[in-house]
Amino acid sequence: MQEPADGWDDPSQATNAPGTIAARIMATRPDAGLYLVATPIGTARDITLRALDTLNSADVLAAEDTRTLRHLMEIHGVPLRGRRVIAYHDHNADRQRPLILKLLGEGRSVAYASDAGTPLVADPGFRLARDAAEAGFAVHALPGPSALLAGLTVSGLPSDRFMFVGFPPSAKGARQRWLRSWFGIDATIVLFESPRRVKDLLKEFCEIDPGRSTVVCRELTKKFEEVMRGQASELAEAIPEEGLRGEVVVLFGPPEAQEVDEATIRADLGVALAESSVKDASALVAARYGLPKRDVYALALALMKEKE
Repeated sequence: MQEPADGWDDPSQATNAPGTIAARIMATRPDAGLYLVATPIGTARDITLRALDTLNSADVLAAEDTRTLRHLMEIHGVPLRGRRVIAYHDHNADRQRPLILKLLGEGRSVAYASDAGTPLVADPGFRLARDAAEAGFAVHALPGPSALLAGLTVSGLPSDRFMFVGFPPSAKGARQRWLRSWFGIDATIVLFESPRRVKDLLKEFCEIDPGRSTVVCRELTKKFEEVMRGQASELAEAIPEEGLRGEVVVLFGPPEAQEVDEATIRADLGVALAESSVKDASALVAARYGLPKRDVYALALALMKEKE
């Protein structure tokens, strides 16, 4: 597989410890290695030229969904030429990973594409890339489409500091604990959610902070793209009971510091302490009002002593 000789991105410049198998492979096959290929999240023309070059010239192709990759290659006229296409997804990753590492060890170039978007972002490719790197093989990123970044770009929410938290747990109790684990972080939060569960997610978030600036993006880059902006409570009310259709990205803006008196804090702590430990209750209230955790924790301890 050949890459453009631009000088600054020549894969032959990859560093590997001398004497290792990976180093010997790189000496004879400078193009060998794992290539993580970002693929379109909706519009097929969002593929990059470098991605097409790599898909055309890689020795072996791997994909989260081989049918999606084959269709994408057909759209862009990239021939398969009898090359092997390996399925690599959540259900077979442990079985297929040794095979891909073996191919890398033979000096092959392997292009891995997620179902849509950038590999390793809510994608099973993480352990593959990690194990390949630990074995000394070259790992190359081919940047391109990303639902995470597309959603952040169109949201209008602060983008100087953001955190991606993946998919929420499907069970209600686990999801509520998951929401409380990050909702007080001073950053824009980005997550993926099932279109059928997005209304439930927002309703549960409203139990914590109904006024939070919230954006729901649906079908990004596709024909029926839709971006809904408002407070969490407004969007929870606007979304139909049956949920939405299509791929969904949800974003929550950073929490806003609020002016609050001690009586209000005590009242909220009293409610939280009835359901949670002192540590969890104080963290919840501190995050809700943007207060120092240490101060709220001390107040929670005082409340507990008053009840004794």
